[in-house]
Amino acid sequence: MGNFKPIIMRKMSRIAALSTAGKSARGNRHSHLERGSHSMATRGKCEGQRQRLAYESARMLSELGADAFDRARRKAAARLGVNDRRCWPDNEEIRQALLQQQRLFHADKQDRTLADLRQRALTAMREFSAFAPRLVGQTVDGTASLDAGVHLQLFADSPEEIALDLLQRGIPWQQRDDQFRYAGGSSETHPVFGFIAGGIPVHLIVLPHQARRNPPLSPVSGRPERGIGAAELSRLIAAAE
Repeated sequence: MGNFKPIIMRKMSRIAALSTAGKSARGNRHSHLERGSHSMATRGKCEGQRQRLAYESARMLSELGADAFDRARRKAAARLGVNDRRCWPDNEEIRQALLQQQRLFHADKQDRTLADLRQRALTAMREFSAFAPRLVGQTVDGTASLDAGVHLQLFADSPEEIALDLLQRGIPWQQRDDQFRYAGGSSETHPVFGFIAGGIPVHLIVLPHQARRNPPLSPVSGRPERGIGAAELSRLIAAAE
């Protein structure tokens, strides 16, 4: 009998160890499920905040300017008390919210505004056809406002070519320098000539010829903004009529 006691004790120890391991595994699974449920609840809450922030940011763009995505996002977050930046919408989400608001509340007005802007853009593109113009910005995607105006990329050897062309046409203009980001993290400063045509602001962004292959990044999507040419713009106008 004395020989059986150590064997029994070892078996009981193994059973106890297996029981403890089983409890630990069940505890781990339970803890994992709890964490998963908490994570899903957090994501659900964050998604709701993101949608509200996108809507509020889009509404504020009309006050701050068509390109003021970051300022609108920050002011909306402060107004709604959302401090967790993981719940902040990106520019594309704000743009989509803006499109929804315009279609819902200002469909007729926005259609007329867009038609006026695109027609003015087409006229300007024909006037500056020697500089391979490309229409960029919100006049392309449909969220543009009259205040934002028309933005054209022009390609030239030097800004003086554009200035001389404007001078010969008798168009008064104002010049400024804006900074543009490029793929790879670089940035460049390019001149922008602005003037008013038919009550609509027109902005001519003067780029070097090589920028046709590697254009600046869109401030909304962060991707190279290649824009559209006059032929494609004409098709957009015809399709909307």
